[in-house]
Amino acid sequence: MRRSMILATAAAAAAGLLLAGCSSNNNNNSGSSGTETGKGGGATPFVGVILPDTKSSARWETADSKYLKAAFDAAGVKADIQNAQGDKTQFQTIADQMITEGVNVLMIVNLDSGSGSAVLQKAKAQGIGTIDYDRLTLGGGADFYVSFDNTKVGELQGTGLAKCLKDDGKTSANIVYLDGSPTDNNATLFAAGAHKILDPMTQYKKVAEQPVPDWDNQQAGTIFEQMWTQQNGKIDGVLAANDGLGNAAIAILKKNQVNGKVPVTGQDATDQGLQNILAGDQCMTVYKAVKKEADAASALAIALAKKQDTASLATGSVEDSQSKQTVKAVLLDPEAIYFDNVKDVINDGYTTKDKVCTAALAAQCTKAGIS
Repeated sequence: MRRSMILATAAAAAAGLLLAGCSSNNNNNSGSSGTETGKGGGATPFVGVILPDTKSSARWETADSKYLKAAFDAAGVKADIQNAQGDKTQFQTIADQMITEGVNVLMIVNLDSGSGSAVLQKAKAQGIGTIDYDRLTLGGGADFYVSFDNTKVGELQGTGLAKCLKDDGKTSANIVYLDGSPTDNNATLFAAGAHKILDPMTQYKKVAEQPVPDWDNQQAGTIFEQMWTQQNGKIDGVLAANDGLGNAAIAILKKNQVNGKVPVTGQDATDQGLQNILAGDQCMTVYKAVKKEADAASALAIALAKKQDTASLATGSVEDSQSKQTVKAVLLDPEAIYFDNVKDVINDGYTTKDKVCTAALAAQCTKAGIS
C-alpha cells in the first residue's frame, strides 16, 4: 500500500523537477501555448480547470478541487478552478470565459466527448495547452491525459464481486451490472475490465446490465429496482460502477430486507461507500488516490504553463479509440478496498475517522482496526 511519506516524497521530487525544468518547448508542441500563439494564452502562467459536477461523485468537490488548488498555490501559478455542475452549456461558457481571460493551459473533466472535444479544439486553436483529467475526451486531441488505469478499476471490481460471492459460499449466482454513464469513456473501460474477469466464470450468470445516464444515483435506484422486479428478486450480486450507484442499489436491497446478503461493488472510496462496507452492505470499493492524480496533472499543467519540459512527466500513452491517435498519458494504479483495509484509505489521508466512523459504526471501526 502506498504511504503518506512516499506520496510526499514523490510530490517533492515532482516539484523539484518542475523548478529545474528548462524553458524549451515540449515534445507535444503544447509548450507553444502562451504569448506567441494568439489571444487565448497570456504571458503569465495561468491554468483553467473545469470539473464536471458534484452529483456523480463527492470527490470532485471534496478532493480534486482541494488538491489541485493546493498544488497550483504551492507553485505560485494562477489558477481558476470551476465546476460545470453537469450542465454542458455552462461547461462551454466557463471554457469561453477562461480562454478570454488568458489561460495558457486548460484542464477538463468532460461531461461527454462531444462537448468536451469542442472545448478542447477551441483552446488548441488559441495555442492553449490541453489536459484531459480523469476522463479521456474521444476525438478531442488533448495534449495529455492523466487518470487511473480504468480497465484495471473494472478488473478489481469483477475480482471483488467474485471474491465476495465465493466468501458467501455461492457456487453459482445471478449477477447484474449497473454501468456508468454511456457518455463517459471511463464507464466503458470499467465495464470492459469487469467483464474480462467475470465472463469466463461460467458459474456467474449475467441476468441484466444497464448504463446509468449521467451517473445519476436516483436513476440508478429506479433501474436497479426494475431489474429486481424483472428477476423476481433472484439477484445474487451487483457490479455497481461506483459507490453512488452501489448505494442506490443498496437502498433497494434494504427495502427488500436483503441488504448484506447480496454483494455490491463500488468505486471512489467515498465516506458513504466506506460506511457501507463497514456496515456489511457493500462488498468492496476501488480506491483511487486522488491526490496522486491531482499532483500528476498539476505538475503537467504547471510545466506547460511555464513552458518547461514535460517529457519525464508523462511516460505512458493511450490510444483514442475514435481518432486512433496516441495521447501521452499518466496512468496510475487503483486499489481494491475491503472491510479489512478500509483503514488504509483513512491512513492515507483521503478521509478521516471522524467522517467515516459514526456512532452507529463504532464497533465495526474498532474491528476494522481504525484508530
